[in-house]
Amino acid sequence: MADGHRLEFLDHAVLQLLKATGRQQLMQAVWVYGRPVDHDGVRRLHRNLSGSILNRLIEASPLPFGRPRWVRPTTPPPLLVADPRPRAELLDWADSMRNLPIDPERGPAWHLMLQPFTDGTSAVSVIGSHCIGDGVGALLAIHQAVTGGANDVTYDAAGARSRGEGIVADLRQAKADLRRSARAAVAVTRTVYGAVRERRSAHAEVDTRTFIDLPTAAILVPMAEWDARAADLSGNSHTLFAAIVARLAASLGRRRRSDGAVSLHLAVNRRVSLDDDRAIAMEFARAAIEPDGLPRDLAQARSTLRESRRMLDHQSDPALELLPLVPWLPLRAMRKAPDLLFSYADDLPVSCSNLGDLFPDLARADGTPADHMLLRGVDSHVTLADLHRSHGHLVAVSGRLGDAVSISVESWEIGADNSRQRLRGLLDAALADFRLSGTHL
Repeated sequence: MADGHRLEFLDHAVLQLLKATGRQQLMQAVWVYGRPVDHDGVRRLHRNLSGSILNRLIEASPLPFGRPRWVRPTTPPPLLVADPRPRAELLDWADSMRNLPIDPERGPAWHLMLQPFTDGTSAVSVIGSHCIGDGVGALLAIHQAVTGGANDVTYDAAGARSRGEGIVADLRQAKADLRRSARAAVAVTRTVYGAVRERRSAHAEVDTRTFIDLPTAAILVPMAEWDARAADLSGNSHTLFAAIVARLAASLGRRRRSDGAVSLHLAVNRRVSLDDDRAIAMEFARAAIEPDGLPRDLAQARSTLRESRRMLDHQSDPALELLPLVPWLPLRAMRKAPDLLFSYADDLPVSCSNLGDLFPDLARADGTPADHMLLRGVDSHVTLADLHRSHGHLVAVSGRLGDAVSISVESWEIGADNSRQRLRGLLDAALADFRLSGTHL
């Protein structure tokens, strides 16, 4: 745990990117019930989440180069109950939650909403800023909330530290960080500004004011069929998910120009418990997969994914060297960081998060098992300039719970039909390539 509950450098970088670009990356869990939910159970979930590590804010340092720290908000966000709407609008409702006011500094940083449907069914959703946690961190907090476990993490109340105390403490920390920051300054001179200079002209004429509502889709695939197909193709569940995402990426134009492969950025969890209060406790393994032969054999893809994970375990991402410089960088410099960090111009990266087998208790939003649970990564305040910079967008998240494998995707293809109907069709086609089908939510 960070000294004085200060943010780690990666967490600080994620916050600075949000402040510099305005683009909000969010994590969302959705529970679907074939009946009205127990309101008392949902209120209990809200109360328990309000005492969890999810309910925290970021307090800025009084120094312009000081590291921010975690604090406890004065009050949690209220439980939201929406008016009934048709069941067919489930995903529209889930998408609308990304437009709720979410602010990791001023609060609230998360929301819990209950949505009844006119046919007597219902849904519950939690959505929160990635600045306060990653997917695994959120799931651990939710699991703790649904099981009533105790939370031992405590933070100072927001504003509890005086300005003088903050200046003294943060100057001491800045001095301790100085050597690492100096090494990062050397690295950033070699890489970031060169990358920015090469790409500056490519985005100069793109509209930076038009916001885009990214289309989403979500599907449930029977787990028995999924596992049988993975075994038939000499793969496993992780490889099959990556292969389906690679086929979807190819249909959305996200193949590398150099060799036609799809560049997957695979989230790898580095968190083991809630004692770790980092917001982002993950790294990304990068794997290039040729999508054409995947429906016939997954053995090569499985080997490629295994090797990418092995390389990550033995060689950290060079971009991490730059992080100790983040407290010293002006926001205008942070606006250029995505070009370097994600190699947008060349790799057309696809974010691929497989959360694997989930705790069965996670399905109990109101204290009883939901019929379905969906996990998603969604973005808000995305501009057309953002999407041109990345040459489009594709994020896919999967989890295994009950008797189903869930897949959720968010995408954008420059110059194409970006309707949900088309995205669903492309997702169906990618599954059909592997002789699989599912039920859309």
